[in-house]
Order: sequence, then structure tokens, then C-alpha cells
Amino acid sequence: MDRRKFLPFIVLGGIALFALLIFANSIFLTIQPGERGILFKRFAGGLDKETVYNQGFHVIAPWNNMFIYDVRIQESLATMEVLSKNGLTIKVELSYRFQPISEEIGHLHDNIGFDYHQRIIVPEIRSATREVIGKYLPEELYSSKREAIQDEIFQRTSSAVKEKYLAMDAILIREVVLPPSLQGAIEKKLQQEQESLEYEFKITRAEQEAERQRIEAEGKAKANSIISASLTDKILQEKGIEATKELAQSQNAKVVVIGGGDSGLPLILGGN
Repeated sequence: MDRRKFLPFIVLGGIALFALLIFANSIFLTIQPGERGILFKRFAGGLDKETVYNQGFHVIAPWNNMFIYDVRIQESLATMEVLSKNGLTIKVELSYRFQPISEEIGHLHDNIGFDYHQRIIVPEIRSATREVIGKYLPEELYSSKREAIQDEIFQRTSSAVKEKYLAMDAILIREVVLPPSLQGAIEKKLQQEQESLEYEFKITRAEQEAERQRIEAEGKAKANSIISASLTDKILQEKGIEATKELAQSQNAKVVVIGGGDSGLPLILGGN
């Protein structure tokens, strides 16, 4: 057998194997959990913005590129100084969670790119925070309006980034730092308001107790009035006779009965 006939095939096979080893990382790739990919087709129209590749193993042509995005919820912090309604400078620290919209990462990559956090998320949060806090007084950040302020910042930011193929999960105000003198005044005011509420509660409790006692006294007085009205002389005589009979039948007393008294009731004298 002449092996020289197979030499060209061996050479081509070697070249193919060598090329496969070189381009293996470009041909075979795995998209990890929590990731999505979009394909750039170098000779077939560029970026395929409508096809999103899910997690798992994929084979692509070596001249194409797969761009992989982390689409899980991510968290970051932002610290900024903003002006309140009365012109005072307030330092605010925010915590926020966000993620790319999985089905839109093709458009996200085409229009913005991987640095969408710094280019879109951060500026929108800063803008919304300045606009919202600028409508409130510093002390309102310490009251029940704090949640309303958080929600308004979230709504504004969420609407803005949604147009850029991104989604906000939450925005939380972690810390608010005021000028020391103003913070002390606000805390003193809140303490006074709390003391006032406690005092009002005590007054309300005292008024309720007084009302309860008044109602109870009126009830007793009404009951006594009804009993007094029902006790006629005849009824009292009958009650006296019944009591006398019970005493006369007692084995522990020596009873002497004589008539007497304006009511004519018998009198019982003596006893052991």
C-alpha cells in the first residue's frame, strides 16, 4: 500500500485539527446561569439584536462574536449632596438594585454597551434624587414622608431607565446627613412631638376612666332608685315576718316573741 496517496489528507487533517485547537474558544462557548448572549455576525448583517441566547453550550462560527451579559439583579450604592426645599445641603446615601431586561440586551448592547451602569443608571438616579428631595424640607426626610420620597425617586428612575432597556428593582435611602445644628433641632422637635403625643394619650386615658366611673355611678344610683321605689311598707312588713319566722325556727336561739313596734311586727329577744 502506497501511504503517499494519503499524505495530502493527513496534512489537511492536521491543519484542520490545528485550526480547531486555535479557534476552539471562539467556536465553542458556554453561557453560565444568570447570563444571556447576543451574536455579532461579521459577514451576515452585524449584530443580531432580536435573538437572545440562553444559558448552556453553544457552537458558533469562528468569525462571529458572542457578547454575554449578566442579567441577574445587581446592587450598588450612590452618595451625593443635594439641596432641600429651603436651600440647605443634605448628604444622601442610596442603595439601589437593577438589572438589564433579558429580552432587550441586543438593543442595550447596540445603543449603550456594557458600561450601562455608569452611563445610564447612575446619572438617572442622581437626577431623580436631586429633583425629588428639592421639593421637601430636611425634617421631612426624618418623618413618614421618607418612604414617599424613596418611592418617588424609584418611580422617576424606573421610568427613565426602562426606555434604555433596563429595570430598577428597588431604591432605598440608607442614610441622611444634615448640618449638625439642623439635625439637633430636628431631633429635639421630634422628641417634643413624641412627648406631646404621650401627654395627649394620658389625658385621653384619664378622660375615658372618668367617663367609665361616671357611667358606673349613674348605673348604681339608678338601681338604688328603682329598689327604693319598690320597697313599700307592706313589702317591708312581709319581709320582716319572713325573717322572724326563720329566726324563730332556729335551734340555736331561745326566742321570746311579744308584739310591739309601730309596724306591729313581733320582736324576738334572747338567745344562747
